[in-house]
Amino acid sequence: MAKTPAQRIKKHGSKAVVPQHHLPPVVNPTTARTPEKAQNNSNLILIAGVVVSLFLFWYLHLLTLDQLRQLSGGLAMPDSLVGGFDPGYIGQLQAAMDADARGQLNYVHKTAGTLFPLIFGFTWLLLIGTNVARKALRWALWALPLLFVVVRLWANVAIDGMMAADAPDAGQVALASGLTVAGWVLLVLSLLAGAAAVVLNARKAKRTT
Repeated sequence: MAKTPAQRIKKHGSKAVVPQHHLPPVVNPTTARTPEKAQNNSNLILIAGVVVSLFLFWYLHLLTLDQLRQLSGGLAMPDSLVGGFDPGYIGQLQAAMDADARGQLNYVHKTAGTLFPLIFGFTWLLLIGTNVARKALRWALWALPLLFVVVRLWANVAIDGMMAADAPDAGQVALASGLTVAGWVLLVLSLLAGAAAVVLNARKAKRTT
């Protein structure tokens, strides 16, 4: 019967041969997360986010909202009016759209109208975060897509409430129009902020090489 290490030490003293037991390594070095792998993962998420954002913008503004013109006598939906709208225009739109048509507009706001700003906002936050190291500048650029998400979702609710009214309310129309214009402006500014972040990162990379 084999002796235990303690028994061997007791019998042979310092000359005892004690077998060494080695535990297997806990971390597999082949699976170590490197900065290059993390950057590649971020790039893949960014590419996917940009593709989905482009698709949703096309689906929302160039397809679905444009098709709703067939239910409004050719009048454009409020979301598409970059320069805003007034009570007179909304009165014409309300007269041309029945309850079913307004319901379809509300459904668009709850689906693609919600998904587009959320996915675009997340993608642009990641884009800016991975390209801008300075905290103050990063937060300043992040403010634009964050505001865009809030304003666009608020505009959806404001437009639905405005269209559900029996007659145009000047206050509701002014709020919905202002939010719509602000949403378009913030979208453009967010695109510029993303481009600026990429340019700044590229210049920094050139200086370090």
